[in-house]
Amino acid sequence: MPLLKERLKNGELSVVCAMGRVWHPNLLNIVGMTGGFHGLWFDFEHTGISINDLEVATVIARHHGLDTFCRIAPTDYATVTRCLEAGSGGVMAAQIFTAKQAEEFVRWSKFAPRGCRGLNTSGWDGRYTMTPAAEFTRKANEETFVAIQIETLQSVEESEAIAAIDGVDALFLGPADLSQSLGVTGDFFHDKCLAAIDKVSTAIRNTGKGLAAVCVNPQHAELLYSKGCRILTPVNDTRLIVNGINATKKDYAKFFAT
Repeated sequence: MPLLKERLKNGELSVVCAMGRVWHPNLLNIVGMTGGFHGLWFDFEHTGISINDLEVATVIARHHGLDTFCRIAPTDYATVTRCLEAGSGGVMAAQIFTAKQAEEFVRWSKFAPRGCRGLNTSGWDGRYTMTPAAEFTRKANEETFVAIQIETLQSVEESEAIAAIDGVDALFLGPADLSQSLGVTGDFFHDKCLAAIDKVSTAIRNTGKGLAAVCVNPQHAELLYSKGCRILTPVNDTRLIVNGINATKKDYAKFFAT
């Protein structure tokens, strides 16, 4: 079983890094070599990552023992299966509004009888035709990680119905768009945001599914963890660089001040 799905099943915390804006194999290697992370997720929603880029990235991730999944707009069936065939351990749907929409995304991610994913064993996940079709489809249905982002007002209201869908492994809170949807953009500790987190937390408790999230600072991470979140994204590639620059400026403040 892939690392993130297994850790989630066991109630263990996983720390993952989002990648997409600053795309280079060296940065992927640096994240892997520094240790501490359990996985990477790749942002196909906001950036123009190619499938060839993803194939290279998943090889690097596996070399460092990191699991992976891809964030995808829920508008293209083919992108879902291409990401999985390229070696990604799972997929995550962005901008979900309804349980009906989430169900469609799950069906795109699963082979029959659960879903309608097209069968092609020639990708990485089928070991380039070396895994028999029946074995491949069975393992893929069992092991593929599927997350649904909760970042809209309607998805919060339908969070329990979404979490209850067979094949959904985790709900993934997106605080930026969620705050925007609630009319309190950027105010992540606003009562409306806290109430939404509570509602989603209740949904995962009632359905036995996992909770994942982007966290905006250590206090936000503590809050999310206390609500049952066990996959945390504390940083992305851009923030890694900005944080590094800011740390350098702080360490060498005397010289940057001149």
